[in-house]
Amino acid sequence: MVIILVLLLVNVLHPCHQKPRSSSVVRTSTPQSVGGQSCDPRQRRDAVGRGGVYEHLGGAPRHRKLYCATKYHLQIHPNGKIDGTLEEHNPFSILEITAVDVGLVMIKGLFSGRYLAMNQKGRLHASAAFTQECEFMERIHELGYNTYASHRYRTTPHSTSTGSKQRVSAGRLWYVSINGKGQPRRGLKTRKTEKASLFLPRVLGNEDHDMVHLLINSSLGYRQTALGLTGGTGQRR
Repeated sequence: MVIILVLLLVNVLHPCHQKPRSSSVVRTSTPQSVGGQSCDPRQRRDAVGRGGVYEHLGGAPRHRKLYCATKYHLQIHPNGKIDGTLEEHNPFSILEITAVDVGLVMIKGLFSGRYLAMNQKGRLHASAAFTQECEFMERIHELGYNTYASHRYRTTPHSTSTGSKQRVSAGRLWYVSINGKGQPRRGLKTRKTEKASLFLPRVLGNEDHDMVHLLINSSLGYRQTALGLTGGTGQRR
């Protein structure tokens, strides 16, 4: 009889007969993963910033050429001049584009050592030092080209009256622009939809990379050699 009671007690206390815990217990759910990768909200936020949609607007310096829709490469001369060249492998058209903020870049001539800048009159020039005039807003145009607008200067808004209503127009941006003759245009005369304001960042070719490597290996000597080969100003065809 005692054995029977012990067996019944063991059977009742077996785990399979225990009641489940109350459903009121709140579980901490973890974000679902896609492809085995974590979906941390911070990572999703960052993907929309530096590493995702705006990846081309941030990160390490990029060595590029800016090919204008007018068929000229933008070049920065050591004497402070800005213009365009038809040459495929001109050292002064090799640029270093660096993000200073999301969507904001500075453009430096790798061989001239000067920065692309726009002054208060909308004129482009090559600055020996980095200033606020060297900051440009980089945007992707709907046609696949990029535009570069001065971050500091633009056409100031003005009020227009129509009867009893008063409207304030938005300030118009001043864009980096190279016309059909390879000459820069004043920013206040530019539009983002014009061919002269559209630039395609081009990856460097093998010959360009060779020049960059030589510059890095012997910076001062090769820069002087490049100046001598181009007459110190960078000839345009």
